[in-house]
Amino acid sequence: MTQVLKKSKNLQILISTKGKKDLSFLDKMFKNCNPMDYSIIVVDQSESEKDLSTISEKFDIKYYNIQANGLSNSRNFAISKSSGAICLLCDDDVIYEKDFYEIIINSFDQNDSDVITYYAKNDNGSLFKDYPSLIIHNYKSISYINSFLIAFKREKIVANNIKFDPLFGLGAIFQTADEYIFLRNILEKKLRITSCPKIILTHPTESSGQDAGIDKNIFARAAIFYKFYGYVSYVKLIHHIFLLKRNNMIYFNEIISKFMVGLKGIKKFKSLK
Repeated sequence: MTQVLKKSKNLQILISTKGKKDLSFLDKMFKNCNPMDYSIIVVDQSESEKDLSTISEKFDIKYYNIQANGLSNSRNFAISKSSGAICLLCDDDVIYEKDFYEIIINSFDQNDSDVITYYAKNDNGSLFKDYPSLIIHNYKSISYINSFLIAFKREKIVANNIKFDPLFGLGAIFQTADEYIFLRNILEKKLRITSCPKIILTHPTESSGQDAGIDKNIFARAAIFYKFYGYVSYVKLIHHIFLLKRNNMIYFNEIISKFMVGLKGIKKFKSLK
């Protein structure tokens, strides 16, 4: 696909970053493909702005430095500044496959989806997660999706005022589940989310949201239960702790302490509303 054709398709890559000394990380992200072909927005939450001079000739970049903390604030800001017909959310530590662009464009051309999710692999070559084998997403399947694998029709998201919840996600009070809330809000607006079972990138094996049994994830999960289910959240928390134990994600002697962490998450969420 030529550069002109790629530009005309109007896919924009929305990258969130923080703590990088410069923007040389872009070279690694696009090492398998031609970076000149892509329209990119970089939202930087570092204290000082970056110098674009070393990469300005290789990338079509709009760069913003913002002071607001939290990944969700970064995502929302990027969406507000975007102009592409299709937007792809992105982290600063992924490496795109050579054909990622064609995969995304073709998947939107071939079906009437408003949002499409994709697969990732680890740096050891295996799938990043055990993805559910389905075409149309539901409330359960969206819990497997990472934000850096979400592409969407910008007009549909903006028109329905769908945003990331700044209380959730890396750097927020509740440090996970930002993508779940985002996708759930999309489903509640009756928009169509489908899965394209093709790998578009490599992501480091470690991920902040993968260990469901650690305190910060239980704290956030309990808050989500209350956000969507109100007082039924206490029952759902009990069930969640039971599942963690059954799946050997926590030990038997941790059941009570993990349940208390969840209660603290619910209490904290209630105090913010």
